[in-house]
Amino acid sequence: MIPFTNPSSWPQEVIPLFERAITCEYASLTEKGSPITFPLTPYVGEDGRTLDVSTGLTYPAKAERARRNPKVTLLYSDPVGSGLPNAPTVLVYGLATVRDADLQANIDRYIRLSFAKLPDTYKAMPGFLLRRMNWYFARIWVQVTPIRMLWWPGGDLDQPPQRWDAPAGTTAPPSDPAPQGKSLGNWTTPPGEWRPGAEYAAQNLGAPVLTVVDADGWPLVLRTKRAVLESGGFRLTLGAGLPQISGGSACLTFHTHPEQFTGQENMAFTGEAQVQDGSVFFKVGRRIGDWSLKGSTLRASFSFLSKALVLRPRLTAEAARRGQPVPKVKLP
Repeated sequence: MIPFTNPSSWPQEVIPLFERAITCEYASLTEKGSPITFPLTPYVGEDGRTLDVSTGLTYPAKAERARRNPKVTLLYSDPVGSGLPNAPTVLVYGLATVRDADLQANIDRYIRLSFAKLPDTYKAMPGFLLRRMNWYFARIWVQVTPIRMLWWPGGDLDQPPQRWDAPAGTTAPPSDPAPQGKSLGNWTTPPGEWRPGAEYAAQNLGAPVLTVVDADGWPLVLRTKRAVLESGGFRLTLGAGLPQISGGSACLTFHTHPEQFTGQENMAFTGEAQVQDGSVFFKVGRRIGDWSLKGSTLRASFSFLSKALVLRPRLTAEAARRGQPVPKVKLP
């Protein structure tokens, strides 16, 4: 691994988390300006100036939102699996650059980095099977140039954050040109009535993150301390040191994974945040699709591989939209 030289002078306190975090919460904005947040695996950019996440070529909505509106945020609030005791919580406001002009380079980079960071995810899968998984490994990268960082030492959200700002005039490179034609749309089946999932999430998935839109048009992702399910939604407890919110369109995202990353559970809801006498109530509108891999290793693997039936046909179509051949899996 090339030593990290910190060319953008990021705060030294947050760099170990950037390098070792297994997940962060990535927020982007829909065409109507509503926030959507999902957990993704983050990586430090190859030049040390960006924080990079990826999404599958076969489900490109996260990248398409960022290409349309480059204001995104990354919240590093779940240090499980990082090996870092007393890790800070870090909120990064950034400008997104979407990279999908070289799909083969993208898949090569993803395999190299994900195999190094998440070895337990793949070690039980035989090579012949991994070589057939280009429907999953084919990636679109979103490179995030930090504009501002807030961080809470030790994850103490009741204390005021520390702050770092990029030099005035900092910009991000333009995204690659948008693909031709229309996106294939959502690949998951709508989950249906939201309450059964909300009951499960409240009991099993820990405290969620709330995302709203701030006064400057950025998605603002906040780790809650507690979420209590009530009629119509969740009553949320926020740390006293978090930025103040004024309510509006919102997303509530639950997620969890083991220390050794062999699976994950996540569940997200869209709706409205309402500030009521100093507390926040999240009124659920609907539950949105998720990708959870839970249970035994065998069960999680079966669930993962079964998604190929839906996603494999999309691979050729999305590569063709970009005028490129389907990328190939080259194992390290």
